[in-house]
Amino acid sequence: SVINYKSLLQAELEFSPKMNCFFGDNGMGKTNLLDAVYYLSFCKSHTNVTDTQNIHHCEDFFMIQGFYTIDGKTEELYCGLKRRQKKQFKRNKKEYERLSDHIGAVPLVMISPNDYELILGGSEERRKFVDMVISQYDKPYLDALIRYNKALQQRNALLKQETFDRELFDIWEEQMVAAGKIIFDRRTLFLETFMPEFQQYYNTICQSQEKVSLLYESQLQQADLRLLLHDSREKDRIVGFTRKGVHRDDLNMLLDGFPIRRIGSQGQNKTYLVALKLAQFDFLKKANRQTPILLLDDIFDKLDANRVEQIIQLVAQDTFGQIFITDTNREHLHEIIGKMHHDYRIFHVKNGNVTLSS
Repeated sequence: SVINYKSLLQAELEFSPKMNCFFGDNGMGKTNLLDAVYYLSFCKSHTNVTDTQNIHHCEDFFMIQGFYTIDGKTEELYCGLKRRQKKQFKRNKKEYERLSDHIGAVPLVMISPNDYELILGGSEERRKFVDMVISQYDKPYLDALIRYNKALQQRNALLKQETFDRELFDIWEEQMVAAGKIIFDRRTLFLETFMPEFQQYYNTICQSQEKVSLLYESQLQQADLRLLLHDSREKDRIVGFTRKGVHRDDLNMLLDGFPIRRIGSQGQNKTYLVALKLAQFDFLKKANRQTPILLLDDIFDKLDANRVEQIIQLVAQDTFGQIFITDTNREHLHEIIGKMHHDYRIFHVKNGNVTLSS
């Protein structure tokens, strides 16, 4: 059930446990529907940082409610937000004390046009990708991330003060060091395990032997974080922020040893990103022992017919669980359905209204 979420005024939908296809012109609300499903997994929108931006204009609230079958049991997830009030997020009618406790309960992977920011955007986008994957199966990692960011915020506040309190710096830096080591170690291990899956998906989609890689870059590879923070205090006070730590980590995305942002064609970039996310799906499935929901938003754009065909064959396999897919081209959706031997439903989306199509 969706009420007043972005362009969706009201929708009551029952989905196929396997394949759900949404077609319609651009700007009709297809992506917003996928975003509502995304919201119930991550307690936030895939696109809008500020929650109130998700409320349909001129309305005072939005509500999303979903019923899931997990391990044979029905689970109810509910989110409601009124303007100028605190967001409510409930599981089986019980409100969470911390929203972070919900992350990983309903694992989900989304592939969308916004993924281009992973290649073209700043390091923050790539860190968010890594953090989102690991946080869905590793609670100690998510806790360490929250502790680190809190300590970083406090240290940055100290840097802006006129007086220099050495003891306070020591306290917050120690917390950053303890949490930062967990974050650095888990990111390192994740990328080592993740790479073979990524390479395999890339080669399957593009039918080539091009080599893809993700090179982890962290200041902690060269020096101890405690030393880095201590030695940079004076310069950090001049600039007003913390320049050393795992919050500066980056992923160098390479194709045949060169940065893909420099040499990649549109098709190669799209293939790289789709392979990255499908590898994320496999990784989470193994780590969680639970099949994630897969959201595919307009993924066939800028791909040649051969790569489209490879992706269609991949998502039609039994390996995947419940899939939500959008496209302006109904023919792509029929190609996928034609290769499947599973239940499916097709929905038409127009001006925020969603109807079951034959």
